[in-house]
Amino acid sequence: MTFTLSVDVDRWRAHQRSVLDASPGLVPVIKGNGYGFGNARLAMEASLLGVEVVAVGTVDEVEAVRSAFTGDVLVLTPSYDVPEMLPPPGVLQTVAHLDRLRSLHGGERVVLECLTSMHRHGLSADDIADVPALLDGVQLEGFAFHLPIDRHGGGDPAAEVGDWLRRLDAAGLPTDVAWVSHLTATDLAGLRAAFPTTTFRPRVGTSLWLGDRDAFTARGTVLDVHRLAAGTRYGYRQRRAVRESWLVVVSGGTAHGVALEAPRTVRGPLDRAKELAFGSMAAANRSLSPFRWAGRARWFAEPPHMQVSLLLMPATVRPPAIGDELCCEVRMTTVRPDRITAR
Repeated sequence: MTFTLSVDVDRWRAHQRSVLDASPGLVPVIKGNGYGFGNARLAMEASLLGVEVVAVGTVDEVEAVRSAFTGDVLVLTPSYDVPEMLPPPGVLQTVAHLDRLRSLHGGERVVLECLTSMHRHGLSADDIADVPALLDGVQLEGFAFHLPIDRHGGGDPAAEVGDWLRRLDAAGLPTDVAWVSHLTATDLAGLRAAFPTTTFRPRVGTSLWLGDRDAFTARGTVLDVHRLAAGTRYGYRQRRAVRESWLVVVSGGTAHGVALEAPRTVRGPLDRAKELAFGSMAAANRSLSPFRWAGRARWFAEPPHMQVSLLLMPATVRPPAIGDELCCEVRMTTVRPDRITAR
């Protein structure tokens, strides 16, 4: 019995198609854990969409994508490999530093990334003057702009791209292709109107694969159910049951990405109050699990194990039976199901 990701394939693919239809030049992003579906599976879905190019996070992800996708593959993370390690045919590498550009043999297909207000990596405005002399023998496939998602303090990512394109044009560099991330449809429409000779290639991952959250559900299988009398010890840490309870053992643990979290941005008094409340409960060894039964999220009996979780339910609740499945809210960029099933 396993931890499963169940997918309504027709609905999932209909959503993909709607995003593709609304995003001319779409470049599907396939990276990490494949947004919960696996990189090879997403590469197959990209093939079905008929796109010409996909993007991966690192050079180490190219091979899995190549197994199911025959078009071009753009590597998003800048490459710092030694010059002798040339990418295979059909791979576009991102270059974000002048030293790396100088080290290329010639003939490589490169996308030059420009530094935006993200301040992650990229060529600076001062670097641009040196770029034309370094392009001999290099097949330039355009310029890339990775932009912030939030727009605080009057930030305007589309205006940033426009400023960069004008700067590149003034330096005599081609602006026929711009690879962009995190721009809205309105942003892109405005840029296309302002720069009619530039082809904009929006790189899209989350909204493409995860935009219809009801198209897929993670489920854990109930493996055991035990009735605990008040005072009974249980689990690795041998805690005592405060009152008569059900102890439910369900598949799905840290190896599957269950209950793994990343720090999040907290804004406003309500968000801060929630974080304080959750922190207070955690200090009292009480953590709400992502598993649901009888319409409610259920408490962890103790921190999740590697492949199973222990849940506590009140004795007044009808417990699940062995073999029942419990829906589980998971972070799709960290989940690793045992299997993916169609429904």
